[in-house]
Amino acid sequence: MYYNYVKALHLIFVITWFAGLFYIPRLFIYHIEALKKSKVEAALLVSQFKIMEKRLWYIITWPSAILTVLFAGWLLYLMPEWLLQPWMHLKLFFVFLLFLYHLKTHKMFLKFKQDSATYSSAYMRIWNEGATLLLFAIVFLAILKDSMHWISGMLGLIGLGVVLFLGIKLYKKTRKSE
Repeated sequence: MYYNYVKALHLIFVITWFAGLFYIPRLFIYHIEALKKSKVEAALLVSQFKIMEKRLWYIITWPSAILTVLFAGWLLYLMPEWLLQPWMHLKLFFVFLLFLYHLKTHKMFLKFKQDSATYSSAYMRIWNEGATLLLFAIVFLAILKDSMHWISGMLGLIGLGVVLFLGIKLYKKTRKSE
């Protein structure tokens, strides 16, 4: 009866969780680049980025991750047969990788908070694409389920990774020419 409401709430929190995971590395990039400004500019910008990072991480990203899991658990309670299906096993594996990504990003957040981050903006641009790859894998598995051929799906994911990496390289070249 209320399955669609639970599913809708799950999807809403998945979207807000990914919004946080997409935006926090972008803030880290701006944070890193602010450190290259004059001392006065850097102090102002870094202070502002720390506020933005903290609010994004603790007010949007973490609560969304927790609510995503709660509503996912509720969906699995309503549809326990999904746990017997191979597509769900693979999806849960990618969700596990997403949590590892989230936790590593949290460690990065703490380093930025303590002014001890040593990442380059190029590294953060590549890191930012990890969430994109996981999003594609999870959504395609959730939508296509058993109709997806695993090998072509993995090749597509690898292809997407290559395209994203080439896009980062192209952006770096065009940025240097500015």
